[in-house]
Amino acid sequence: MHTDSIPIEQLRALPQTTREIIPQAYLDEMGHMNIQFYVHIFNNAAWGLFSWFGVTLDMLKTTQSGMFALEQHIRYVAEVHESETVVVHSRLLGLSQKRLHFMHFMINETTGKLAATFEVLASFADLKARRTAPFPDAFRAQIREKLTQHNTLPWDAPVCGVLVP
Repeated sequence: MHTDSIPIEQLRALPQTTREIIPQAYLDEMGHMNIQFYVHIFNNAAWGLFSWFGVTLDMLKTTQSGMFALEQHIRYVAEVHESETVVVHSRLLGLSQKRLHFMHFMINETTGKLAATFEVLASFADLKARRTAPFPDAFRAQIREKLTQHNTLPWDAPVCGVLVP
């Protein structure tokens, strides 16, 4: 499925994980948002998504755990310019004992267009061992609940096809 075949209304129905107005400092030499700031905004959205199931920075410090990004795929769909407002909506795609597969959809609220997608494979981590680790049962249960909801959506996510939890 291509991103242009998903109606914006369906993407907006997904939970919002971050919102930002683009400052001039985010622009590159071509006058549109530089790729590093797409990653920055999508990273903020990841923390918004992780908070759905209790994974916060405070919790991670307390438990000496973390989240590792393992693989990522960005698809740029439409330019984003200074002073435009972007909102990221997120969808869970898959879960294993240690890994989480999800996707962010960046909508340019100013233009009403999908700007980019960001597909991620991430893992829970034990920071004492500096290795991936199984999600705690309580977190996994909350992730499964949200994943079950997202699996009932009437449209397939436009995945790249190579990231698997």
